[in-house]
Amino acid sequence: MSRIGKKPVPVPKGVTVSVDGLTVKVKGPRGELTRVVHRDMRVSVDGATVVVARPSDEPNHKALHGLTRTLVANMVEGVTAGFKKQLEIVGVGFKAEGRPFGLQLALGFSHPVDYRAPAGIKLTAPLPTSIVIEGANKEVVGQVAAELRSLRPPEPYKGKGIKYLNEQVRRKAGKTGAK
Repeated sequence: MSRIGKKPVPVPKGVTVSVDGLTVKVKGPRGELTRVVHRDMRVSVDGATVVVARPSDEPNHKALHGLTRTLVANMVEGVTAGFKKQLEIVGVGFKAEGRPFGLQLALGFSHPVDYRAPAGIKLTAPLPTSIVIEGANKEVVGQVAAELRSLRPPEPYKGKGIKYLNEQVRRKAGKTGAK
C-alpha cells in the first residue's frame, strides 16, 4: 500500500504556497493555481515544504491523503515546470494550424474544425501533423488532449486520426478478397 501521502511536498524558490481553510493557492513563474481540498484533510505550510495530514487511518482517509498530496505536488510542479502533451495527426490531408484563438483542424470532414483553447492553455502546431498542448494545470492539459483526440480518434484499419505521441493503435486486418 502506498505511503505517498506522508511525504512532504518540497516548495522550490520562487513559488509561494498559501493555505486559507480548505483552499490551497500556489503561485509561481508559470501562473497561479487554486484548489479546494477535501474537508477532512489538513494542509499546512512548514518552511519550504507542504505537509498533508489525515485525521484517522480509515481507508477513505488514507486514499484522500495520497490524493491530496499528489494534487498539491502537481500544482507546485505545474507553476514551476508546467505540463505538456503531444498529439500526432495521421491521415492524408489531415492537418492542424495554429490560430490566435487555438487551433483550426482539417480532419476529413466537409468543414474545418475550430478548437478554442481554454484559459491557461497554449496550443501550438509546430508541424501540420503534430499538436503540442502546454499549461500549468495537469488536469486541464489532459482534458484538452482528450477532447482533441475525440474529434477524430484513430481508427483500427488504417490508423487514421488523432493519437497521443507514441500511442500504439491496435490494427485489424481488412476484408479478404473472394477466391
